[in-house]
Amino acid sequence: MTNATMPVGSDGQKPRKPKSVFITGASGFIGRALGDRYRALGVEVRGMDLKADPDNDVVAGDLTEPAGWAAHATGCELFINTAAIVSLAADWQQYRDVSTQGVRNALDVAIAGGAKRFLQYSSIAALGWDYPDGADERTPTVIGEQYRYGVAKAASEHLVLAAHAAGEIDCTIIRPGDVYGPGSRAWLVEPLKMAKSGQLILPDGGKGIFTPVYVDDLLDGTMLAASLPAGKGQIFILWGDEAVTCREFFSNHWRWAGRKGHPRSLPLGVALRLTRAVWTVNKKLGRADEVTPDTMYMFSRKGSFSLAKARKLLGFEPKVGLAEGMRRSEAWLREQGEITG
Repeated sequence: MTNATMPVGSDGQKPRKPKSVFITGASGFIGRALGDRYRALGVEVRGMDLKADPDNDVVAGDLTEPAGWAAHATGCELFINTAAIVSLAADWQQYRDVSTQGVRNALDVAIAGGAKRFLQYSSIAALGWDYPDGADERTPTVIGEQYRYGVAKAASEHLVLAAHAAGEIDCTIIRPGDVYGPGSRAWLVEPLKMAKSGQLILPDGGKGIFTPVYVDDLLDGTMLAASLPAGKGQIFILWGDEAVTCREFFSNHWRWAGRKGHPRSLPLGVALRLTRAVWTVNKKLGRADEVTPDTMYMFSRKGSFSLAKARKLLGFEPKVGLAEGMRRSEAWLREQGEITG
């Protein structure tokens, strides 16, 4: 990939290529994709993840114990934090340890190591599930007992923006849509497994809104936001600007599983009671499972998001439409042996 280049915004915005990047969660879906993209540009990439990957200069560690990996980040110009509790079933203490204290730890490591920019991966979940159609970066974030993943993401944003406001380090926040593409467990592999077992159930006929973004488009937007001056101190929602219903999106998985028609459905109220009971049992038995009320809320979102800010300041424009993205995703799943029919 010697011909790899930095993305260019639609209005000619040209971000400067960083000399070095440090990525937490470097072996995850997004972290690995970012690392590969920057390496293809000749950028020095280091990282941290729960398990070491010496071939990609990734050391073992986690956000709650920075002393074991902080030195590895020293001298990196750009610090990208993708590490997080990626779950709708975690308890408050886990979210507090990783998504708040852990993010503050990452900020401290970046500052001590001399980073010039800190980029935090948040999520559209920070807006909850009951936001207005066309929500943007000014829409209030979610609070309360429900949708705890989103509450934790919003709390992490406060820490990052406070560090920027205090002049500790220049910061940027990305709120990705539903990121899919080759390598995605959350939106490809796991739903396919559920479809195969017949456990893929959607609330209210699957009419909730899904807001996909192909991983390559997310990387373009991230690289623009991380290096353009216009990205400093800003939050950007990045998604594919092509909303579909959950029924439409997950019918792909239903078909890949060899099933006819569409995923099964339950009224939201029934689905909430059922998943609450399952979640309670799983917690008592110590089983990890994403069958939770918050998952049902997530599949009941009522609208899409505005890309106006990212378009104006970054020149961000998604290039991979949903049909093409799903074609590539299906090809990858077949390569992995997940689809055999």
